[in-house]
Amino acid sequence: MTFKLYRNSRGFTLVEIMIVVAIIAFLAVLSVPGLLRARKRTQATIVLDNLRIIDGSKDQYAVEYGKTAGTPDPVSIAVYLKRNVGLYNVFSSGGSNDPKFPTIVYSLNNFDTPPAANGADEAFSDVVDTAFWSPYSVN
Repeated sequence: MTFKLYRNSRGFTLVEIMIVVAIIAFLAVLSVPGLLRARKRTQATIVLDNLRIIDGSKDQYAVEYGKTAGTPDPVSIAVYLKRNVGLYNVFSSGGSNDPKFPTIVYSLNNFDTPPAANGADEAFSDVVDTAFWSPYSVN
């Protein structure tokens, strides 16, 4: 009786699979910190864009009503924001907290000074410097 041994392997060995898993894990370790930093930088850009939107709304209100002094009312500014989005919902109710970032508080300041985002410097200090926020102030 003779036995024929057929070496017809069509799959991967355990060692080959482990090497592929190790390479994927190594690539994940390298890429995750960069992705987290990019996400946080994007959030800082969102806050900066919100400051620009608030500043533009404040300017529109000042031009329409001839205001040159004093601090605008958040509800009055809400009329110049896009309806049913985060900033509109906050300002129309008289609030000033960012809906996406509860630790950040927007202050309208006077008509002749740009708005500020209080708390943004602590929240995003590891991804952006103070020049990023210019001409707006953060505290």
